[in-house]
Amino acid sequence: MTEQTATTAAAAGTWTLGDRTVRRMGFGSMRITANPDREVAVRVLRTAVELGVNHIDTAVFYRSPGGTLGVGTGPERNATDLIREALWPYPQDLVIATKVGPGRPEATTAALLRAQVLENLRRLGRDHLDLVNLRIMNRPTPDELAERYGALAAMRDEGLIRHLGLSNVRAVDIDVAQAVAPVVCVQNGYAVDHHRSHDDLVADCGARGIAFVPFFALAGAEREAGATCDHGAAVQAVARDHQATPAQVRLAWTLHRGPHVLAIPGTGTVAHLVENIAAGALQLSAAELTALG
Repeated sequence: MTEQTATTAAAAGTWTLGDRTVRRMGFGSMRITANPDREVAVRVLRTAVELGVNHIDTAVFYRSPGGTLGVGTGPERNATDLIREALWPYPQDLVIATKVGPGRPEATTAALLRAQVLENLRRLGRDHLDLVNLRIMNRPTPDELAERYGALAAMRDEGLIRHLGLSNVRAVDIDVAQAVAPVVCVQNGYAVDHHRSHDDLVADCGARGIAFVPFFALAGAEREAGATCDHGAAVQAVARDHQATPAQVRLAWTLHRGPHVLAIPGTGTVAHLVENIAAGALQLSAAELTALG
């Protein structure tokens, strides 16, 4: 697959993430761990980069079997290991974002966060991480959140991390974190038919100059189970009008939410990867956006 035979990620435009310019159509690596064929997973990653993707989202807890997805057989397939196998030495413009902080609030200590950062560095083969998002679980108090974010800020000061972000948060959480260190990214579950209560948060991030990076844009309410088949009548109608797939319309809607919104659709196949990236060129009218809600 080459840039001459498929739409590239450049069609979606760019955003400055911290001090790095990324194309707004990126790639989420969770799904690649579910593919039992390691060579296919590696080919998907390499094709993504060939098609201009320079923003990849990952986490060391994206693994299979027995991990986030809990599927598969044989040896564990960790997304960070696959990224290193497929793409090292990394292209200079590639931004790899990762997450830390899974587990119960009482278990999320500064020592645990440091261990997770070091594991990401080891698995990815890097001496620094471009972007680390602190994943929030079970709503910590403002003091707890500030302490955890401060632990990552200290590692940023060491040079282990370049930029910091948040995942699974509210506007008030951004306020707490911003008082500690700059927030360049917010990752929340969000789609045309999922968590639309975040509409105001998306706008708020745009006003602050913070990237909003929705996960489950394709899965919707299906979440970790994978891309939904329940797209709704409006999505299907727009897809028919554009001779596109419903999944492409979902991604196009995501990108139309604002220039600061970055898409990170994941897949385990090259064919779906090409379709997803092509969605960056799909232009929706004001009437279509209204119909989609």
